Amino acid sequence: MKVLWNEKIVEESEVKIDLEDRGYQFGDGIYEVIRIYDGYLYMEKEHLDRLWVSAEKIRMTLPFTKEELSQRLHRLANEVGLENARIYFQVTRGTAKPRLHNFPDPKEVQPVLMADIQPASRPSSKQNIGIRAGFVEDKRWLHCDIKSISLLGNILALDEAQQKGYDEAVLVRDGYVTEASASNLWMVKDEVLYTHPDGNLVLPGIAKIKIRELVKTLGIELREERFTKEELLAADECFKTSSVAEIMPIIEIDDHKIGEGMPGSLTKKILTAYIETVNLSVQAHRDEK
Repeated sequence: MKVLWNEKIVEESEVKIDLEDRGYQFGDGIYEVIRIYDGYLYMEKEHLDRLWVSAEKIRMTLPFTKEELSQRLHRLANEVGLENARIYFQVTRGTAKPRLHNFPDPKEVQPVLMADIQPASRPSSKQNIGIRAGFVEDKRWLHCDIKSISLLGNILALDEAQQKGYDEAVLVRDGYVTEASASNLWMVKDEVLYTHPDGNLVLPGIAKIKIRELVKTLGIELREERFTKEELLAADECFKTSSVAEIMPIIEIDDHKIGEGMPGSLTKKILTAYIETVNLSVQAHRDEK
């Protein structure tokens, strides 16, 4: 499989990770995942914008412009040729010797870029029936707004939920629901949509940006405010969102049915609108060619 390694597209076997790479030693890096639909990189601009924000927050100077990175990602997508996939790309701070905790001089260390593309398809079967989740205490750090490659806290939370037989973890900090293990979380109560406001406790999702636009068009009231686990259990509907999962209904939490225990009407309406906007974006891209 071809991958992107800094400026070059090479075979995966040619990539060599330096022992002293700070991404490998410290998790000192950032990443993004863009969904590809019929060859179109969906919401690419928003993903690149967020990468730059994450870089600024960890005081990393990226060694390329957004246009240059976009060109490299498109070259890789064309080379690999998968029509429906996801493209993962990350930037580590680079190799610094000896291994020290303090940031190295940026003039002496070059950040390392890599990207690969793997097949991905819409999880329609799960979207149709929904998934089960369990509450897990949110023990992650206080910079969840940075899309860091340091994801051990998220992984531990998901594993804790899966050890109990659930599909997903719903994270709770000080009694308030923050998000899922790698997705933004939403609930519906009395036809009103709720989600945790952006800030340092949640990742500002790209799918979340699109949901904000869609609910305005659909005439759905949105309140970005905190809610408790008790309020979530009393909700009529619940779902999570991400670029890969899109809109995924959650029908049960801690063996407690949410609403009627099936994907709700508002959830399905938003999912339908999301898929429609993806199709329109893909068609517009085709028309430009």
